[in-house]
Amino acid sequence: MITLRPDQRPQFSGHETFPLRQLWLRKAYDAVSYYRNLGLVAPKSIFSEDQSIARFGVGKNMVTSIRFWASACKIIEEKDGGYIPSKLADLLFDPDIGLDPFCESPATVWLMHWILSSTPQKTTTWFYVFNHITQQTFKRESIVEALVGLISEHNLRISVATLKRDVECCIRSYVPKLGGESPEELSESLLGELGLVTQNNKDSFEFRRGNKRTLPDGIFAYAMLDYWSELNHSSSVMAFDKIAHDYHSPGRVFKLDEQSVAERLMALEELTQGQLLWTEQAGIKQVAVKLNTNEDIEKAKESFLRVAYVKL
Repeated sequence: MITLRPDQRPQFSGHETFPLRQLWLRKAYDAVSYYRNLGLVAPKSIFSEDQSIARFGVGKNMVTSIRFWASACKIIEEKDGGYIPSKLADLLFDPDIGLDPFCESPATVWLMHWILSSTPQKTTTWFYVFNHITQQTFKRESIVEALVGLISEHNLRISVATLKRDVECCIRSYVPKLGGESPEELSESLLGELGLVTQNNKDSFEFRRGNKRTLPDGIFAYAMLDYWSELNHSSSVMAFDKIAHDYHSPGRVFKLDEQSVAERLMALEELTQGQLLWTEQAGIKQVAVKLNTNEDIEKAKESFLRVAYVKL
């Protein structure tokens, strides 16, 4: 059963059943940045007015979906009744100094997967699928059943039909619909290129575990700090087993096997310039964190992101 904090209200809609596509995050960033460059906060109407269809080059429902995904991926933020680009979005997409201005790097795709799988209050199904399913294979119905239990626990009025659409959107974000998707539509799915899920038959899916060659060590290190910051980090160490298997851990969300996690942890000291340190003494494997404040953590996460793009 999923356990959420009191401030985390589950969400199972907003994407209009459209999986996240390749250029949508950059389109949302450009639209909101236009107003920022004028010294204004972008009005929420940019995603709902008649001109939005021409602005984004898609239908009305897809414009709504773009807004949802840009918010869920932390590319835009609400401010003063409108939207502004996030600091993360500027770091990635700034046309002059951004790390990935055309949203074409595998590092960006892995980062978006991490964010979506780590925010139960925004993309609850993604959080459930990549954190709470422990079996190698799974079915749509089993996910829906688990989510029905969650909404009952929180006394929410959400229909089973809504849950089924959300589960379908999540699965189609990573794997094509057998016999149903055109090659063009599949190629546009941002998360589909990760190869995290395969389809065995009509309603049986399987995680692909093991080393992920396109996952940069910098994104893994970023996720490590993100995971640690969610813990009660009065402790300055993280046990290997938790990093590899715990809920919201990099090992679980990225579907890495233990050997792959260990190999990445061994490279942390050089990669992070000693801010994360792998140790193994008397059979105890753990990572020591050499950071003291939230400001230190955020600066380190940004530096790890920069490494992720430099080392491609």
